[in-house]
Amino acid sequence: MNRIALKHWLYGMVCAVLLALSGCAVNPVTGKQDFVLLSEDEEIALGRRMHPQLLEQMPPYEDPALQAYVREVGERLAQVSHRSNLIYRFTVLDSSQVNAFATPGGYIYITRGLLAYLNSEAELAAVLGHEIGHVTARHSVRQHSASTATGLLAAVIGAASGVQGAGDLANIAGTAVVRGYGREHELESDRLGAEYLAKSDYDPRAMLAVIGVLKDQETYEIQRAREEGREPRSYHGLFATHPANDTRLQETVLAADRFLGQGGDRGDNRETFLRHLDGLTFGDGEQDGVLRGSRFYHKPMNFTLEFPAGWRVENQPAALVAQLPNDKGIMKVEVRDLNKRESPREFMQGLGIKEMRAEQSLTVAGLPGYTALVPGNTPQGEQWIRVAVLYYGDQVFIFSGFHEGEHAAVLSTVRSFRPLTEAEKVLAEAQRIKLIRADTNTRYDRLAARSPIQFHAEEQLRLLNGKYPSGQPVAGQLLKIVE
Repeated sequence: MNRIALKHWLYGMVCAVLLALSGCAVNPVTGKQDFVLLSEDEEIALGRRMHPQLLEQMPPYEDPALQAYVREVGERLAQVSHRSNLIYRFTVLDSSQVNAFATPGGYIYITRGLLAYLNSEAELAAVLGHEIGHVTARHSVRQHSASTATGLLAAVIGAASGVQGAGDLANIAGTAVVRGYGREHELESDRLGAEYLAKSDYDPRAMLAVIGVLKDQETYEIQRAREEGREPRSYHGLFATHPANDTRLQETVLAADRFLGQGGDRGDNRETFLRHLDGLTFGDGEQDGVLRGSRFYHKPMNFTLEFPAGWRVENQPAALVAQLPNDKGIMKVEVRDLNKRESPREFMQGLGIKEMRAEQSLTVAGLPGYTALVPGNTPQGEQWIRVAVLYYGDQVFIFSGFHEGEHAAVLSTVRSFRPLTEAEKVLAEAQRIKLIRADTNTRYDRLAARSPIQFHAEEQLRLLNGKYPSGQPVAGQLLKIVE
């Protein structure tokens, strides 16, 4: 018996043994048996449980017209999919991350951060089609089943870094991203998405265009990470080459050409799509606070604070995190509700701190606080960490950080805290995408010179308009800028 035959024989034996546990089911796409531990009803129930939990972390974007448009495009693809019996739910998430993902049972999500970098309805359809492919091929269910069978944790979604204890700064960097399923599953979803595009009268080459958008994002992220002395983060981490140079990917996607012509040519609907993005929040949303330079503004919570110059700041779901290159300094700011009438020092002791030195009371903008050095974990190993708490209304702000053995940077950030002035409330408003019509004099360097985008404005404008790393606007074409 050769190795391939042996592999299939063993696989069949596993299914036979686990059949009583409903461990094998026919794959809706391939018609072959897969090892799964969830029935379709259980899969749907899992997705239904995950949906409200996910929306607590990343709420829907408040634009009913945009939500309806994305839902309309998605349903068009779902109706021609291999699991058209499912009722799919498509949600635009209010997140600046460049991401899209699916959870079991037909729940599909796309962030406003990714929408901002797409440039046609066909590209939107390609993203949604790819994620529908993950559902129809039951990738998350198969991954969950394999993980459960081997006693491993099934990681459907990579969570954002949580709130560590006051003495732990070792692992707070990072952004929530959806983990990929591996090269073979991603290629299968590309193939299925391209098929659903063609059957919905879109050009399947839109799938290649979308992967090109993601590859450009990855290239830009690598450039930024190198400048900032950190590891790059990417969408799925599977783009070793540009899609224009990936023969296998091209063959996989273009095989869908055989499904074209069944209902006509829908076109890419570029301007229709772009009109739906006019006014879209770009970057940090007002509800999460806005960073301008080194100063952070939060209008709903009515406060501002400033980080030291040269620190890279990330507005994560659970905390503000600032870092120096190569982990030479790191700082975290988080907020908790005050639930007991106790002094700032007593609150600090309640954080589980075992030892404090260099203790002192604080008064910042008339607000009571307390600070001390505490032992803790950092990317540089065991260090004395500066921790401070500041009471503001019925909430407490917790600051923690270190900077190569000295702690002035953390205290300067604490002392910069204050309520917003009336003039600053305008600065706390989010930036938004605006559409303009290019003329013969429109150039990206000129647009960048007057753009409010603070870092790499020209590169960002090129990414927004599908012209990274080179190229100029075409006269008469709609362009996205940021205001």
